[in-house]
Amino acid sequence: MIIILVIIGGGIFWWNYLFVFGEGVKSGQLNYVVKKGNLFKTYEGKLIQSGFRSQAAGSIQSYEFEFSIANDSLANYLMNNSGNYYDLHYKEYKHALPWRGFSPYIVDKIIKMQPVQPGR
Repeated sequence: MIIILVIIGGGIFWWNYLFVFGEGVKSGQLNYVVKKGNLFKTYEGKLIQSGFRSQAAGSIQSYEFEFSIANDSLANYLMNNSGNYYDLHYKEYKHALPWRGFSPYIVDKIIKMQPVQPGR
């Protein structure tokens, strides 16, 4: 009985925290990358996407993609080149883990980087 509960509990943990729910590419201007956290220091970033949307009537807000970065070298590269326009590949999990970052979106590679064009 205990073995069955452990297997079910492990399956639930895997499904909620380790199963890749989705993956894709987001494009936009890198706003920032920071290393922060109380116990686990993780890299967190924000990408400002092109376009605008309104969440409430009469207001305009830009698209923002907040993400975590598990790879130190990738995070350092993004930190040193913030402000540029990126196509970032990410994996989406159902829930975040403290040592993986604050976000369920984990950026794992850069597809393309280019300097921001004037007027963009």
